[in-house]
Amino acid sequence: MRRPVIGIIGNNHLLNEEFPVYVDGAMNARAVAEAAGGLPLIVPANPGVVCLDEVMEVCDGFLFTGGRPNVHPEEYGEAVTPAHGFFDRSRDGLALPLIRACVARGQPIMGVCRGFQEVNVAMGGTLYAEIRDLPGRDNHRMPPDGTLEEKFALRHKVTFSEGGPFHRLVGTREVMTNTLHGQGIKEPGERVVIDGHAPDGTPEAIYVRDAPGFTLSVQWHPEWNAANDPVSWPLFRAFGQAAAAFAAARRPASRDSA
Repeated sequence: MRRPVIGIIGNNHLLNEEFPVYVDGAMNARAVAEAAGGLPLIVPANPGVVCLDEVMEVCDGFLFTGGRPNVHPEEYGEAVTPAHGFFDRSRDGLALPLIRACVARGQPIMGVCRGFQEVNVAMGGTLYAEIRDLPGRDNHRMPPDGTLEEKFALRHKVTFSEGGPFHRLVGTREVMTNTLHGQGIKEPGERVVIDGHAPDGTPEAIYVRDAPGFTLSVQWHPEWNAANDPVSWPLFRAFGQAAAAFAAARRPASRDSA
């Protein structure tokens, strides 16, 4: 039986500041392959070259990854400010409608960092431009110096709701996570349930209420050391199992065994 195909939403990038490429971090592909048990496939973040219906037919689930550009505030009815940073309008144009289509169809999705924020915006929610500027909030941004191991080190607790999907999946209400983000959820979107918080109140774990498929998404970066981390492993494994179940439901068994 073949592995489920997991579409990894890429980012638009200029190589050497002049050559446009579609890219994504190698750790995302490793997490999909090693922890989720899926076949990773990078999806160009450009609705001009990617047809929603076609890519949803090719892929069994989608991982909406992190990225330096932020979701454009026009997508949630706010004006641009310097605190919003810079944007990737092509990714907005692909990711947001793809999330809505997957939620409606029951096709598994998982959002990470920017992808977590995309899920909220796609469902009608809003974002804070800069978490660290809010009273009582911590600085959740990536440390400017150090090795990758130091930047992705576990930095704060996340507490899940009693009996919620994250609590049931991980087996504990309190976990340690990394943190590498500047923005965060202001108002949750329609049907978006906040299921976990950082100590300063920042939303860290969400799902879409009454969605027919997998929608668990997190603000931290579980793709780092996913195959060995006791929180990342069950999260990616459940995502991969949901994608495999979705694939099996829509493809005759004879096709896999042929």
